[in-house]
Amino acid sequence: MREINGYHHGNLRRAIIDAAVEAIADSGAATWSLRELARRAGVSHAAPAHHFGDKAGLLTAVAAEGYALFADALAAAGDDFLEVGTAYVRFATEHRGYFEVMFRPALYRADDPEVAAGRAAASAILARGARTVVGDPGRAPMMEIAAWSIVHGFAELWLSGALRDDDVGTSPVPAAREMLRVMYER
Repeated sequence: MREINGYHHGNLRRAIIDAAVEAIADSGAATWSLRELARRAGVSHAAPAHHFGDKAGLLTAVAAEGYALFADALAAAGDDFLEVGTAYVRFATEHRGYFEVMFRPALYRADDPEVAAGRAAASAILARGARTVVGDPGRAPMMEIAAWSIVHGFAELWLSGALRDDDVGTSPVPAAREMLRVMYER
């Protein structure tokens, strides 16, 4: 590794993104400054601004990376729409730092090409799954929104602590799978 401004890092950009994702998972997207993040990452106070410009630039990188990981997670679930929904909840709970940013476009540059590509890839998987569940192709877009609302709402309720263990158990993925079975299996 090379030394930069007294700090030893092989990849400053990666270190800063990782520190941001960790900080967001710990305390939310709005509670830290670039200077605090630099301290957390063990880099010079100027490093985040040098690599990302400002906080919105850093959060844009987090959102872009998050959407790419999210699309991969949804694709890995295969063609079973119930498993895609379960993968959605798994991603939200296992990658909270990304999830907290991705669906809050006011935090980042939503028109960024990498963000748009990742978001489009994830949306295409959800749209494909909706078409498999709905017989009428004209209703597929509404099914996509309904399914998205259900899994996103469940994930948000889980992450906020609003769901009690006696309501859904202690693990979000099996609880989400059972909730989806109740909703979609006939």
